[in-house]
This record gives sequence, C-alpha cells and structure tokens, in this order.
Amino acid sequence: MTRSILITGAASGIGAATARALAGADAQILLHTKGNRAGLEKIAAELEAKGTRTVLALGDLAERETGARLVEKAIDSFGTLDIVISNAGFPLRPLIGTLTRDELDHAYAVIAGGLFSLATAALPHLKSAGSSGRLVAVSTHNAHLFLPGYLNFPASAAAKAALETLVKSLALQLAPDGVTVNAIAPGLIAKDKSAGEQTLSPEEWQKLKARIPMGDLGTPADVAATIAFLCSPAARYITGQILHVDGGLVIR
Repeated sequence: MTRSILITGAASGIGAATARALAGADAQILLHTKGNRAGLEKIAAELEAKGTRTVLALGDLAERETGARLVEKAIDSFGTLDIVISNAGFPLRPLIGTLTRDELDHAYAVIAGGLFSLATAALPHLKSAGSSGRLVAVSTHNAHLFLPGYLNFPASAAAKAALETLVKSLALQLAPDGVTVNAIAPGLIAKDKSAGEQTLSPEEWQKLKARIPMGDLGTPADVAATIAFLCSPAARYITGQILHVDGGLVIR
C-alpha cells in the first residue's frame, strides 16, 4: 500500500532526515520549504533514487492560506493524504524586553498557526485514512527546560508549547477515527553543515554537550527514526504524546 505523505520544512535538518526515513517505493511525498528550493531539489533527487515519487512546494507558513494550499496540492498530486509531518519552524533568541511583538506574532503564526492550518485542511483526509492516518509535529525541549544560564527562546518555545496543546487536542478529536497525533521534542540536535546560518557557535555547542546525560549531540536522523516509528503500524496505540528525543537532557 502506497503512503501519501506531506512534510514541511523538508529542505534540511530534521525535515530532510524524516523524508529519507520515510522514503521508498511505497511512498509518495510532498516536500515543502519556505524558500530553499535548491536544498529541496537535492532531497527530492535522493528520494527519487529510492523509487519515491516526490512533489515540491514552496510557501511561507506564516501566511494563513499556505497550509491549505499544501494539503490541496498533495491531494491533487496523490489523491489521498495519510501522513502529515509539521516540522517547519525556527529558533528565536531575543529575550523579553528586546523581543518585539511582531517577532512573537511571527513565531506563533509559523509554528502554531502553521500546524493549525495544516491540520484543519488535512482533517477530512486523515479521517478517511483511518488507522493509517498519522500527524506528527516537531516541538522542542526548550518548551520544557528552563534553567539559569541555559538557552532561552521565549517566542519560539512558547509557540512550540502552543503546538503541543494543539497536538493533544487533535489526538483526542481524532482518536475515534483511529488517527494518531503526536509530537517530538528534540533535544540538542547537531545542525546540517549546509543549513546556512547556525543558531549557536561551535564553542557553544561543545559547552552544551556537557549537559546531556548521554554525552553527545543528537542527529536529525535520531529524530527522524522516532518520527518514522510513530508513522508505522507498530505505533497504532500511541497518541497524544510528547516524545523527548534528547539523550536524557530533560531528565530532572
């Protein structure tokens, strides 16, 4: 059975790794990016070499119509939509006092609003998929871990916390249809070298590694493997959960 999949933020990092993890002759995937078309085309070429049919789509999820447009394109291309991976997002470091209201609103629009728009448009198609229906959203450990001297992202972390609440509400709503809805909260994940501007310097990454009980950064593939599991038949009875993929970082 061919699975129809939509992945946002798929040009690099966790989104690209998830596309690789879900690829195969039994998959057809709509790959989305805001503007990194070259990166998206590179991932598409990798997937197509595995026999995966790919469709590319660009769009800013801060715009209210983008989520619905992506779902519509997936349905026009594949006829069905079984799996939605809401991965697009960004870290925003300014603290309250420096953080502007426009920045806060933008974080909510892309992260929580993007998931809301995708889920609203995808709802009837996921219901039609029944027990094959899956929605997985990517959150962050920064919505859970608040310590003096540690990374603090007031805007994007708050938007991810809102995303997690939407996940739990959707899980409850879709449970009678057999559709599962979950979120992944990655810990400190090494960035793709080709991903452009880095949030942290190499020195900052090294200092942060000391906080991780397992002693090393995670990789996009670590997160993608968990997402792939949640999209598999083996995870049919897991819903409404926030799974931490973080090497033990939030243990306390």
